[in-house]
Amino acid sequence: MSTAPNTAADASASTPPSWTVGEVTVHRIDEVLLPPATGPWLLPDATTDLVDREEWLRPDFAGPDGIVRLHSHSFAFEIDGVRVVVDTGIGNGKTRANPAWHDLGTSYLHNLGAAGFSPETVDLVLLSHLHTDHVGWNTRQVDGAWVPTFRHARHLTSRTEREFWAGYDMEESRRHMFDDSVVPVEEAGLLDLVDIPAEGIEIASGLRLLPTPGHTPGHLAVHLTSKGETALITGDCIHHPVQFAHPGIGSCVDIDPVQSQATRRRMLASLADTDTLVLGTHFPPPTAGRVVSHGDGYRMSPVSSA
Repeated sequence: MSTAPNTAADASASTPPSWTVGEVTVHRIDEVLLPPATGPWLLPDATTDLVDREEWLRPDFAGPDGIVRLHSHSFAFEIDGVRVVVDTGIGNGKTRANPAWHDLGTSYLHNLGAAGFSPETVDLVLLSHLHTDHVGWNTRQVDGAWVPTFRHARHLTSRTEREFWAGYDMEESRRHMFDDSVVPVEEAGLLDLVDIPAEGIEIASGLRLLPTPGHTPGHLAVHLTSKGETALITGDCIHHPVQFAHPGIGSCVDIDPVQSQATRRRMLASLADTDTLVLGTHFPPPTAGRVVSHGDGYRMSPVSSA
């Protein structure tokens, strides 16, 4: 697994962008803009010819060269008195096989604090799945050891997800990632595994987890409801808005490509032409929008941040 070396600048911002969902403010916690080679590697069927036909993708989601843009960030919000972070990015100073993720030095923790979510105030960390670029800030290095970043928070993921990886014949780089970003949280007694039924499960008032398998077996999406307004955080069941128009485009690292496509088609059909705000975990700015019917598929109608 590799992309071009990471030359992208840290995507920090003095005031983290945010969106309002009823009484909930969802903040995007920027980590890094991923290098241009990430798109062709991750979504190989998103060819430049195909992307160029979707004019609505430019200038935000694709460049003039027809290459899709991807971003790494978390989301943070407070709902029903619970302070939540969804996914924790790549992390700093970690040894990774992918050069785009190796030994980063981003302003992620500064950005998190600027949104009002210093690590010690976070109650709950939701992990959509256990891939390297979604668990990295679970830990940070202190005195040569990897320790939980969110030391007062419960970390929650699907039981199906954790059990799948426990029985998986991991290559060395993935095992190393688990050792520095997952196991320390488990050993601290901070990781909770949840069974997620087909209809989803509510874990706090207005906060629901939905099963979205395929990219990984236990992948989950996060659904928010407040004062009649709704939002969905995708995780990696949708990596990029080009998949709105072409749901058959999958990721090169999907565990089950057929199931991943079926999940994506089902989700997009349920969201189309509704007021639900979709927040993409790898969508570059403007990051959020609504699913609108468009020809034989859909497009994203962006919603600007505050």
